Amino acid sequence: MSEEEEASAGRYVVVKALEDGVTIMGLTRGKDTKSHHSERLDAGEVLVAQFTELTAAIKIRGHAEILTDVGRLVSGL
Repeated sequence: MSEEEEASAGRYVVVKALEDGVTIMGLTRGKDTKSHHSERLDAGEVLVAQFTELTAAIKIRGHAEILTDVGRLVSGL
């Protein structure tokens, strides 16, 4: 695992849906970025996700509150 991968591995993201139908997609690492997992949340539901050797990015579609170790933001405004 590279230094960059080690830095992101194990980090958690908390996503709280602020509306029905928020979609969260896990995207892979490597030469070709691909979606490997998705979840759909309704208002008030919370997902705790973790960056891993497989997961390089998380895409969120919809109105949600996102908490990370570097801060808080709101998507879909």
